Amino acid sequence: MIGMLRGKVWEIQGERLVMDVQGTGYLLTVPYGLLAKIHPGQELIVYTHVVMREDDLSLYGFSSFEEKQLFLQMLSVSGIGPKAAISLLSTFGAIQIESAIASENLNLLTKVPGIGKKTAQRLILELKEKFKGHNLAANESGSFSEPLSQSHSEAQETLLALGFGLEEARQALSRALKDGGELTTEEQVKKALRFLASGH
Repeated sequence: MIGMLRGKVWEIQGERLVMDVQGTGYLLTVPYGLLAKIHPGQELIVYTHVVMREDDLSLYGFSSFEEKQLFLQMLSVSGIGPKAAISLLSTFGAIQIESAIASENLNLLTKVPGIGKKTAQRLILELKEKFKGHNLAANESGSFSEPLSQSHSEAQETLLALGFGLEEARQALSRALKDGGELTTEEQVKKALRFLASGH
């Protein structure tokens, strides 16, 4: 079993990346949050999990051991496959997912493509005890209670639609608005994308 890879980013293919490890190219499916931070030629360490099926062998990669563990915990829930688990991690960061499950936030979980109400309910039922207390930390940091202006909310939705995670979209928009002044939705998105592209 491959548990970790260290090498260079060779190529980015949609939601996957090819990683060159001593001359061997590994094709990994990873959350969008990781894809947004990397570029070809970059040195990278990823924690990996192999999913074996009768007609398929797929490799999934994660930026941290904790993110990988959350992926495995979600796979243990009936009805959650690798695609749904990656979709959750691509839309929200690990902390937001754990907090949403702990606080039984069905509305947030069902915003994720491929996650219906019944699937979200199963996630909450089977995992909420493991994440108890995480929702308190999220509430204290304002992760779910921060009010958004209409243009800010629209800009955030645009970034999510482009494949960025919720937390990185919020951080980039916060930085975009630090200069003050009123920005249109389009201006907010453009400034946020510049921050996301620079990796700072």
